[in-house]
Amino acid sequence: MSLIPSASRVVGPCVRRHTSRNAARAVSRRTLVTVIPQGTEGWRLFLGQDPVRLAPGLRLSIPILHQIMHVDMRESSITIPHLPGYTADNVPVTVSGSLFYRIEDGYKSCFAVSDVKQNIEYTGTSVVRSVLGMFTYDQVICDRNEINKKLNTVLGDSISDWGVVCSRFEIQTFKPANREVERQLELQMEAERNRRKQILDTEAAVNIAEGHKRRVILESEAHLVAKENEANAEYKYVVRNAEARKLKALMEASALASQVTELAGSLAGDAKNVTPADRQLALNTLVELQRLNQLKAIASSKSNSTYFFGDKAVGTERYNIDYAEKVKMMANPTEASGPVMATKLSQSAAA
Repeated sequence: MSLIPSASRVVGPCVRRHTSRNAARAVSRRTLVTVIPQGTEGWRLFLGQDPVRLAPGLRLSIPILHQIMHVDMRESSITIPHLPGYTADNVPVTVSGSLFYRIEDGYKSCFAVSDVKQNIEYTGTSVVRSVLGMFTYDQVICDRNEINKKLNTVLGDSISDWGVVCSRFEIQTFKPANREVERQLELQMEAERNRRKQILDTEAAVNIAEGHKRRVILESEAHLVAKENEANAEYKYVVRNAEARKLKALMEASALASQVTELAGSLAGDAKNVTPADRQLALNTLVELQRLNQLKAIASSKSNSTYFFGDKAVGTERYNIDYAEKVKMMANPTEASGPVMATKLSQSAAA
C-alpha cells in the first residue's frame, strides 16, 4: 500500500511536482475536485495540519490551502526475493517469500511512519532472517506452516503500531546457498533415511518375534484347553460307564431276585408261605440252568478243543496237578470214545 499525496508542495506562485511516481500518477496538480476511489480513503490537510478523513467519492478542496493524501485500504503483498540467511543448525540458505498485509488505520499509516510500504519491506526482511534462525533446516523443509505462523506473529507485532495488519507470510522458495552445502545436506538426509530404515526394520523384526511368541502362547493355551477337554470327556465317560454298569447290575440283581421269588413261590405251592429252604432251592435251580446254558454255548463253539466240567473245575483246585492228571485220564481216547467219554465226564461231574 502506498501513501500518495495528491499534489506537490506549493512554493510561491509555482507548483513543484512530487518525486514519487505513484503520487504523480494519482494526482498531478491541485484541483478543486478530487475523486477518492473505492477501496481507498483520503486525508485532507489544511496548510499541512488538521487532517480530515475523506470517504470514497467526489470531494472538494482548495488548491492552495488543502493537500490530499490517498491510502489504499485493500490487501497488498510485498515480494522478498533471494534473501540470504542461516538456520538454527548454521546452514546457509536462500529464502524467497511474499508478505501479505492490509492497512486498517489510515491515520497511523499516514502520520505514524514516513513510507509505510518501504518500512514494511525492511521490517519483513529482518524478521525473516531472525525467525529463520530459530528453526533447523529439517524443520523448515518438513513443516513450513509452522515457520509461516511464526513469521506472521512476529511481523504482525512489529507493524501493528503503524495501523497495518500482517495477514500472512508465505515462503515460496527455500534452498541451500551453494552446491557444496546442498551436497552435504543430501548426504545427511540419506544417512537419516538409512537410520530410519534400520529402525523400521528393527521394529518389524521385533513385531515378528512378538507375533511368533504370541502364536506359541496361543497354541500352548489351545493345547492345554484341548487336553482339559479330553480329560473332562474321559472323566465323564468313565463316570457314565460306571453308572451304567452299576445300574445294569442293580437291574440284573432285581430281575434275579424277582425270578427267585417267583420260582420259590412255584416250588412251595403257596406264594404267601415261602420258606428260606424254598428260596435256596430256587436259587440253586437258577444257577444250574445258567450253567447248562453256558455248557451249551461251549459245546456249540468251534474255537475250543479242551473242556473242564464239574465242581472240581471251580475255585483254586483246578490248578492242582492231581486234578489235571485226572482230567487227562478221563479225556484219554484209548479208554473211551464218543458217548462213553461223555458218560464218564458226566459221572465225574456228578461225583
